[in-house]
Amino acid sequence: MARAKKKPVLELIEFSRARDIPFNRIRLSNDNVRETDVEAGLDDLADDVERREDLIQGINVRAILDADGNETGDFETPAGGRRFRVIARLVEKGRFAEDGLIPCIVKKANAKTLAVDDSLAENTFRLALHPLDQFKAFKRMVDGGMTKAEVASAYFTTERYVDQRLALAKVSPTLHQVYAENGMTLATLEAFTAHPDHARQEQVWDAIRQSHYREPWRIRNMLTETSVAASDKRARFVGLDAYVAAGGPLLPRYLFDDDEEGWLDDVPLLDRLVTEKLKSVAEEIAAEGWKWITVDLELPYGYDYDLRAITPTFAELTGEERAARQTLRDEYDRIEAEHEADDELPDEIDQRLGEIEEQLEAFERRPAIFDPTDIAIAGVFVTVDEDGELVVDRGWVRPEDEPTATVEGKTPEIEGDGDAGGVSAPDVRHTAITVGGQPVESDEEEDTIKPLPERLVAELTAHRTVALADAVAANPHIAMTALLHRLVRDRFKQSTKGSAVRVSVQEVYFPEQGIDLKDSPYAKSVAERHAGWKADVPTDPDALWDWLDALDDASRMALLAHCVSFGINALYERPNPHSATGISEYDLRNRMTEADRLARATGLDMAEAGFRPTVTNYLGRVTKPRILDAVHEALGEENARLIDHLKKADMAREAERLLADSGWLPEPLRLLVEEPGVETPVDSDEDDVALPEFLAGDDDAGATDATDDPAVLVAAE
Repeated sequence: MARAKKKPVLELIEFSRARDIPFNRIRLSNDNVRETDVEAGLDDLADDVERREDLIQGINVRAILDADGNETGDFETPAGGRRFRVIARLVEKGRFAEDGLIPCIVKKANAKTLAVDDSLAENTFRLALHPLDQFKAFKRMVDGGMTKAEVASAYFTTERYVDQRLALAKVSPTLHQVYAENGMTLATLEAFTAHPDHARQEQVWDAIRQSHYREPWRIRNMLTETSVAASDKRARFVGLDAYVAAGGPLLPRYLFDDDEEGWLDDVPLLDRLVTEKLKSVAEEIAAEGWKWITVDLELPYGYDYDLRAITPTFAELTGEERAARQTLRDEYDRIEAEHEADDELPDEIDQRLGEIEEQLEAFERRPAIFDPTDIAIAGVFVTVDEDGELVVDRGWVRPEDEPTATVEGKTPEIEGDGDAGGVSAPDVRHTAITVGGQPVESDEEEDTIKPLPERLVAELTAHRTVALADAVAANPHIAMTALLHRLVRDRFKQSTKGSAVRVSVQEVYFPEQGIDLKDSPYAKSVAERHAGWKADVPTDPDALWDWLDALDDASRMALLAHCVSFGINALYERPNPHSATGISEYDLRNRMTEADRLARATGLDMAEAGFRPTVTNYLGRVTKPRILDAVHEALGEENARLIDHLKKADMAREAERLLADSGWLPEPLRLLVEEPGVETPVDSDEDDVALPEFLAGDDDAGATDATDDPAVLVAAE
């Protein structure tokens, strides 16, 4: 029978003993392996030891032997050189006695390892503290009574850093465990501090843990998708104090982004507060007697389309106010003259000039005065701008509210559509006026004179129309004045009912527009030019005629160009292949060709005009191949390769940065390539006319790779 094999008997390890040794009996060992940057970090370590008034870890020493191998009573430290140097500094400062006792581990006499081995081991087999343990330690210290300032001072960092670590310590323990197991990066964990609810954090993590789209910004967006940023104009309009006073909860401020101001977590409450505040403003304005008030947070570009603006007057300045204004102007001119040669104004001078400009501007911001009869037929737009400031735009008349023409003070009624040969039919009905949301009734006077039959009016005015046309054609100056007269009345929203001139420009309205259109340089240029003319154009038809007649030729041409420009239409519309309604492909091609001709004639370059391809207006709404093609076309293959590995959202943002000043334009904004004209047979079908490639229909235009993000394509795609 085989005997069981005996296990070898292992020799037990005996650790070295601890002793307290006077500092003046210890010296640095030549076997200490730390020789590079030995002074690095010693100031911080010395401060920490001095703050604690104690050592956290003792020194490892070996006895120094004489020639016969006997202990001399002195020791050297191969492991603990940094602590030795710190204690030496404390001795020099008088904070520690030269012969003060130091806790030491004295290497046993029969040690098998060399001193250099001990030194190398102490500096090699050390594991840095996991960041998660630091987060939790900071939290325990604060919970234990230390202030954040004390923690920051103790660990030579900032209070903001401590705040960030405390926020990380409050993330769900489940996510802490994932981080501890290297299942997510620190940046990813930071993103979860955007929302304090652990269940919500875990829900978002479950949604993205198997996804390729785990960028921190995406996590933050998901966590706060049901909240509103404090920078949102609704929050600015209501004010955080009012929101909190109404019981609205705030999410903690995100500490890893200096630009983030926090989120409001009760969106229904915020929307209710916005509505109530806007309603209160509207009720105050309604007391002024306006017929209607439109309140909307987002008024689209061209919201005043087809409306006529009423030009208000302003109260005259008193003699005292005029004197004060002149005094400010004189002071401004004097300061400018005194510092004309200065390259840079002193701060106090620059501040004073700013104060003067504000005071002078206040004189120009006097309340507008509207005629009561205009108020009775006009309305007001109320909105909030992007900075959360209230915007009240008074004095807009709808076409149906325009006062009708009268004949010799009478109000005869003409049956029919009220328009005979370009002459507006008088209307006996009084306009219903709404004040404070309540209609005001008015009695109608019965007509005493019956109008001429509509058929007769039409026949007579036909004669007059032909004769008048002949007369105008014989007088170019009058023809130009008449044209400008009608165009100006059209463009500046003045009533043209009853006009004898049928020429007009139909302003183009934009039913589909990007949110960046109203802020584009060209939209602002149009608005500024219009405001400049509007300040000069008389509102009375007779005064307007005299004013136009007196204009010099250059001004007349400039005003004519301004009015005509509102009729330019280069919009793409989906063509109707049957041409029953809407635009045909043939007409769309003609429109685009004519728009191209105008662009060439005016030298229009959309890049020079200020258009830049962004994530919002193009790059975020097309496929990845189109993004790469744009970068390749503008900047070459090398730059395209720099981003070809990125996910769709990151690729779009990086492409926006790369293309910012490249001058690259999407196809719909470029000039069409001129091609030799091809004669179209008389009997050819209009729908066979080819459109430019970026306008041609393609059922597969929106197809993307399975791995790509879904993209919302514009019509030109």
